[in-house]
Amino acid sequence: MRTRPRQRKNPLRRGSDRVQWWLSRLLLVLALAGLPAGLAAGLASYHSQTRAAQAQAATRHPVTARLTEDVPAGLDTRTVPAAVTWTADGVVHKAVVEVDSGQDVGAPVPVWLDADGTVVHAPATAGQAAATAWTAALVTATALPLAGALVWKGALYVLDRRRYARWDAEWRLVEPRWTRRQPS
Repeated sequence: MRTRPRQRKNPLRRGSDRVQWWLSRLLLVLALAGLPAGLAAGLASYHSQTRAAQAQAATRHPVTARLTEDVPAGLDTRTVPAAVTWTADGVVHKAVVEVDSGQDVGAPVPVWLDADGTVVHAPATAGQAAATAWTAALVTATALPLAGALVWKGALYVLDRRRYARWDAEWRLVEPRWTRRQPS
């Protein structure tokens, strides 16, 4: 099995050809590494998001609040900020939260509170953790081959510019002998 370029003794093979050959192999390995790297990034993200969701669920609790005003239907947005109240430990609390439009005064609204009684978002779900993990995996799995393709195009641009510059320099030496013209 050969591990070196096939035409290593070819007199027409330039150093830039060898660089291009080795770079193509290196970038192919990088592109193929995208799949396991994406899998690792997705799993790490999933475990991190799951731990965060469990921590949120342990420190947050739901209460049922009541709307203090009508929320008109037919607005451009699906949810709108509205005032709600709830009673906890014999004390009436008030807050402004996002609610679905089209609800009347007194409608129940689920509200999540932290240990201090501050209104917070609901804890993340397993589905949200999975969605974040899939996103991380797909971004990583596509970023490595894309980066490899960009490096390949950039390297070809640089190598071709060097080849053309050397070709022009050699042609300036050879052209007067072929065309019998004096260099300008």
